[in-house]
Amino acid sequence: MSVRCDNNLVRTVALAGNPNVGKSTLFNLLTGMHQHTGNWTGKTVGTATGECKRKDKVIRLIDLPGTYSLNSHSEEEEIAKIYIESGEADEVAVVCDATCLERNLILVLQILAITSSVIVCVNLLDEARKKGIKVDTKALSKILGVPVFGISARKKDGTDALVEYFLNEKEEYNPIIVEEDVVKQAEQISKQCVIYKKSDYTFRDRHIDRILTSKVFGFPIMFILLAIIFWITIEGANYPSKLLSNLLFAFESELMGFFNLINAPVWLSGMLVHGVYRTVAWVVSVMLPPMAIFFPLFTLLEDFGYLPRVAFNLDKCFGKCGACGKQALTM
Repeated sequence: MSVRCDNNLVRTVALAGNPNVGKSTLFNLLTGMHQHTGNWTGKTVGTATGECKRKDKVIRLIDLPGTYSLNSHSEEEEIAKIYIESGEADEVAVVCDATCLERNLILVLQILAITSSVIVCVNLLDEARKKGIKVDTKALSKILGVPVFGISARKKDGTDALVEYFLNEKEEYNPIIVEEDVVKQAEQISKQCVIYKKSDYTFRDRHIDRILTSKVFGFPIMFILLAIIFWITIEGANYPSKLLSNLLFAFESELMGFFNLINAPVWLSGMLVHGVYRTVAWVVSVMLPPMAIFFPLFTLLEDFGYLPRVAFNLDKCFGKCGACGKQALTM
């Protein structure tokens, strides 16, 4: 993976974090249009590299793949771990979800076990407030021994202070000693810096989980939902597909007439019109409508948090063949 050199480059920062914590939102906010995407060398996992420009200074940002841990159980985890261990980044900014900080702290501790150059960005503070959750970022910073910033990337709250920190000279910190049982340590840290004003704030989510991931209802609900999506995709695509086909093939005779008008050779007009154009018209009319319906529906499932539950339901099944539940989504 190659990036453009810049004489005004002051720091390279890698953004790490769990999936769906707003890491990419923060990356897009800071880099704007100064970014490019690609794949890691020899890998199919996508990555993004961008530049944050402030006061004639440049901060290079590397958006690492979203991962729950660094145990190298998947390609994303392996890539994130190798990059952090390489030391190519001056600092690693770990983006956490304020609504479930305990789970996110596991990744923070695993990264702290590799490098001491860590910044913690507690994102989604606005969502946490709605749920009656308060995160004491000062206490968290004192416990972890690293800088902690409370932000809301979607509303651009707290991001200016984060950028200012990136631009300033690096300070020395004394990070916490990571214990062998990072799960237990994350739980203990969370209890010291997270206050729950509503003891039943997770009641609705847990009640939904009990239904969607239960042994009795989990699989039937999953199959029904996926069947509905496929049915909507197939049935819903019929009309626009036919409309698009009629529209595109209406130009075929016009194109053939144009080639006849300019006395083009038969082999050329046949190759371009009956070959290239007709093939493209078929592919577009058949493939575009289903994709335009299926992917937004799949995105809705992801936004509602159902896809992780599908991965959880199928994890044991895929584990028997050496895979994990997340691979069920691509299948």
